Amino acid sequence: MASSLLSLLLVCFVFHINPPVSGRPSLPNAISFPVTKDETTLQYTTQIHMGTPHSPIKLVVDLGGQFLWIHRASSFLSSSHKPISSGSLHCSMASSHQSGTVTRVVATNTICSLNPENTITKLATSGQLAEDIMAVDYVEKRKMGAIPTVHPFLFSCAPSVLTKGLASGAKGMLGLGRTKISLPAQLANAFGLERKFSICLSSSEGVIFSGGGGGGTDISKSLMYTPLISTPLEEYYIHVKSIKINSKRLSLNKSLFSTRISTILPYTTMESTSYDALARAYIKAATSMNMTVVAPVAPFGVCFSSEGIENTPVGPAVPAIDLVLQSEMVKWRIHGRNSMVRVSDAVMCLGFLDGGLTPVASIAIGGYQLEENLLEFNLATSMLGFSSSLLMRQRSCSNLKLSESQ
Repeated sequence: MASSLLSLLLVCFVFHINPPVSGRPSLPNAISFPVTKDETTLQYTTQIHMGTPHSPIKLVVDLGGQFLWIHRASSFLSSSHKPISSGSLHCSMASSHQSGTVTRVVATNTICSLNPENTITKLATSGQLAEDIMAVDYVEKRKMGAIPTVHPFLFSCAPSVLTKGLASGAKGMLGLGRTKISLPAQLANAFGLERKFSICLSSSEGVIFSGGGGGGTDISKSLMYTPLISTPLEEYYIHVKSIKINSKRLSLNKSLFSTRISTILPYTTMESTSYDALARAYIKAATSMNMTVVAPVAPFGVCFSSEGIENTPVGPAVPAIDLVLQSEMVKWRIHGRNSMVRVSDAVMCLGFLDGGLTPVASIAIGGYQLEENLLEFNLATSMLGFSSSLLMRQRSCSNLKLSESQ
């Protein structure tokens, strides 16, 4: 089921597509991708089908990744694999997204090359730009199906060393960043889709929709919105104006926090002084609710006994955390399901970590806090739509995929 939902070619990154072929079904509203969570690494993975013959490729989902890359040996097995020359338009397009030293394109022996990066291990290396074919699964008027024709896409091939640290079986990374060569941008160009995509992560089965908001789900029509802010790395950032615990504002040194959204970080991290303030305030709010502090369990800094804690539809009954965005009326509420991590039958820990004194972002919202939340990234308007926990509506990302898109 999960593997069939996403037949999309991952040749590491796409730009080019042939004109529509006569006889092809009507173009879709959205393209869908299944997402599962690797229990060992806590990474979110998907599977695409690419090449000739079509082969399943497992990839780690990187929300901020600039493009798609795969293990070189996997792509070379395809008879439709084509290297891209250094003097081509495609090579020029690949260089148009350069941001500092993160990625650069060079010509080596007439083959266009760029530097794919494993954003988990921070290792980057040289890889060849190539083209191959893919098939996709689509969402059209709340129905799902497969487009049988294949489409040429560009991608970067990487040496096997770059796959170290990825979830077992993963052959590369699926980049969804704010670039012209990321997967959402290329799918929009390929199928005439809206320039937006949505993610709905889960501890079991989630989904990515590229194109129409939330794959056309009813939940996507009731999202709250906040601006996405520009960054040199083209990742997804928002501004957080304040943080509240049980509706009480934290006393923090800053009045505006640059906040990154990441599928690579398993848990939310915060700059040290802000984390310390959060931890103190959370412990105070928790003990006022008769929660018992216990010894911390790495990597967490604040833990509690789970004895006597009531379970609710949105997780354990613990203090709520609000990320207040552009106004008091726009806030991202984090309930117990997304704030508490159960580390044993008797202990649960606050899923926020100390990110050090000089992190890249003051706050980085990690995967655990994103789970069971529908997030819509509108690239045309530079806005983020968010639902807060779907569990409040007796829904989940798993049944969103199964029922909402049908």
